[in-house]
Amino acid sequence: MDSLVGDIIREHEQMVGMRGVWEEHWREIAERVLPRQDWFEGSTKTPGDKRTEKLFDATAALGLERFAAAMESMLTPRTMRWHKLAVSIPELEDNLQVQSYLDQVTDILFKVRYNPRANFASQAHENYMSLGAFGTGAMFIDEIPGTGMRYKSIHLSEVYISENHAGQIDKIHRKFPMTARQAAQKWGYDNLPEKMRTAAEKEPERSFDFIHCVKPNPEMKAGRRDYQGMPFASYYISVEGNQMMSVGGYQSFPYAVSRYVTAPKEIYGRSPAMTVLPDIKMINEMSKTVLRAAHKVVDPPLLLQEDGVLQAFSTRPGSLNYGGVDDQGRQVVQPLQTGARVDIGMDMMEQRRKVINDAFLITLFQILVESPNMTATEAMLRAQEKGALLAPTMGRQQSEMLGPMIERELDILSRAGMLPPMPEALIEAGGEVEIEYVSPLNRAQRAEEGVAILRTLEAVTPLAQIDPSVMMIFKPTEIARELSEINGVPAKILRSEEEVEAMKMEQQQEMQAQQLLQAAPIAASSAKTLAEASAVAGSVPQSLPI
Repeated sequence: MDSLVGDIIREHEQMVGMRGVWEEHWREIAERVLPRQDWFEGSTKTPGDKRTEKLFDATAALGLERFAAAMESMLTPRTMRWHKLAVSIPELEDNLQVQSYLDQVTDILFKVRYNPRANFASQAHENYMSLGAFGTGAMFIDEIPGTGMRYKSIHLSEVYISENHAGQIDKIHRKFPMTARQAAQKWGYDNLPEKMRTAAEKEPERSFDFIHCVKPNPEMKAGRRDYQGMPFASYYISVEGNQMMSVGGYQSFPYAVSRYVTAPKEIYGRSPAMTVLPDIKMINEMSKTVLRAAHKVVDPPLLLQEDGVLQAFSTRPGSLNYGGVDDQGRQVVQPLQTGARVDIGMDMMEQRRKVINDAFLITLFQILVESPNMTATEAMLRAQEKGALLAPTMGRQQSEMLGPMIERELDILSRAGMLPPMPEALIEAGGEVEIEYVSPLNRAQRAEEGVAILRTLEAVTPLAQIDPSVMMIFKPTEIARELSEINGVPAKILRSEEEVEAMKMEQQQEMQAQQLLQAAPIAASSAKTLAEASAVAGSVPQSLPI
């Protein structure tokens, strides 16, 4: 065990060294964009202190808040089902039992995920904030026996990551503090190092550092039901005394780590704030300069004669200053005219603000707001443009964060017995399911299909005036359903195909009945005329044979 602890400590020191260059970068961003998260190595901050000393312009800080809100609304909106489960085998797509099972599992997932005790929504928002500011976010999905799951966004200062050969995060070291009292609660007083036991008695709120190492289990033994048979090993180590606190494992990787974008040969992500960090620094310096210039314009320095007459000169309202005019009544005190052009400074700052807002995608999300009177086709074109621009960055979050997170959730729920029995057809197919995202981002990406439909209809409408049969190649009902799905119309307000067919039959019957009613007077009139004709014919004398 001592050898294992030594190996993990050496691994951790190596990972710390590899991350050293990033620390200064992250701290510089935190000071100007996200001051409340300035906890990186070398920071002298303490809980509760002021952290906005270097923040003279809030454009980047506000842009980051809106960026996180936009990410949440496009990827994981709380008001809708932003993903569902599907099967990859075409033969099972029309299997009602399989589809019903997948719908039930999806409902359970969302119910557990958005349980108030799970804390998903707030922690996801913190994760998006970390992505926008530092380019890397880490979410811990913890299994809580009897209640489900609990989510925790891990501050980047605590996280050290490593990739496998395929570029996927499969090893994490998390260095975090705990008080002696908390450590005793978690592992028991008798299991603490000697120095920590003493602190638990005399200084229970004294903080100590611990390392949580999660990595692929190198000695996994298939068939075992304990931690030795799990794919991922888990170790908790006390830095004080280099003591192993607990050994365990996970059936699925408990951390969902995502990067905004990555540069070649780099593991940690790069963020929008990193891209415009020069502009953020510049606008802060501009703000200080413009403030000083505006101060001089509003309250300028005064020029006085050097004759000793105005030594007690006062600038307070209502004050009396003797000797302020000469014998001709002219002022002997003049304000200093610096010629400062505050308006030019404001224009330059506005240019920097636009660049910063572009980096945080603010202007992209204002497209539809700025043009509210667009037609349906124009709105869909805007949505198509938005989806195309957001797909590379936001789509990565679906593959790196949401995908592993959902797999972890399914694993926890399955082992807890919270999922319904799997249909036999799905078991025979291997039980493999896929994650199908139906978030606003995916709808925006599908807007291209809607644009193609509307443009085609607009193009063929003039032809239909020449030859009405042109419109016969389209299926109006299918077009309506496709556009409804692309625009995210709730399925519950749409009629099923069976209901539509029943309505068509009812309409046909009504039309037939109406035709019969309309034909009844004509038939009655014809019958009356025929009867009269027959009566007249019967009253005519028959000619006798000669």
